[in-house]
Amino acid sequence: MATNTLSYQIPHIIQPIQPTHLRLPSILQRIGDTPLLPLHHLAADLPPAVKVFVKAEWFNPGGSVKDRPALRMIEQAILRGDLRPGMTIIDATSGNTGIGYALVGAALGFPVTLVMPESVSEERKRIARAYGAEVILAPASKGVDGAIRFVHDRVARHPDRYYHPDQYNNPDNWLAHFHSTGPEIWRQTAGRITHFVTAIGTTGTFMGVGRYLKERNPDVQLISVEPVDAANSIEGVKHMATSIVPGIFDPGLKDDEVRVTKAQAVAMARRLAREEGLFVGFSAGAAVHSALQVARGLDEGVVVTVLADGGMKYVSVWE
Repeated sequence: MATNTLSYQIPHIIQPIQPTHLRLPSILQRIGDTPLLPLHHLAADLPPAVKVFVKAEWFNPGGSVKDRPALRMIEQAILRGDLRPGMTIIDATSGNTGIGYALVGAALGFPVTLVMPESVSEERKRIARAYGAEVILAPASKGVDGAIRFVHDRVARHPDRYYHPDQYNNPDNWLAHFHSTGPEIWRQTAGRITHFVTAIGTTGTFMGVGRYLKERNPDVQLISVEPVDAANSIEGVKHMATSIVPGIFDPGLKDDEVRVTKAQAVAMARRLAREEGLFVGFSAGAAVHSALQVARGLDEGVVVTVLADGGMKYVSVWE
């Protein structure tokens, strides 16, 4: 792991628009306040003063951490007047944010079009369609980046028809976590967190939680997780060197990084199910593998990572 020695300066935080006239349906009010759970068996070899906790994001109604930014991006767009009745929400997604959009769109009465790589698990496609979203499949060989290019072309040709949240470049993505996930983790650890480890895709979770934690305690270490290379593709996790880098990502925020193989991510996801009773996705496996690696280098500390989603969306590719 290569340590970043640069001093990171937290930028001016954009204040949230207060939803003075937008009343959210009850289901959307259930987004957030997910549990923080300790690892038991997998962390049994750690020193007594080292603890590892995982944020169980499949407790959100859409089943993933992406419900948080999906709601905030759509809510704020409505309040700004960027998203109006008659428009369709459209974005590129590897699945979870798309399901979040589909949930929010259904609850608020907006049609949703999602562009996904055809390699996305069948469960994700079917869940999005179950919420009423149109799903367009982009070639698997081009990954999420191919889906992103498709959306930009479609919106450019029909600018009045679509609202494009553009999750990779929308500050409301990371602000969702700055105003919810970060404060929850701080409260749930009673401010004792010393290391935050998370896999990066759009990077919204890492940027939002990281900025919040650094404001509360600059000594908290922020550690990103990526695949070792492009060949070790893990759904929902970006290999930054070979991908379109999200506009919201600032690499200067991270203190360190961990690289994982797909085999390590899959193996840890299976261990979480069979040894902890936590049935999660493969990005969560990558995150926990990395969190335990960090924890094993400590004499004391509180390490927190995020389990982005549950394993039910991966049953067809589990074996």
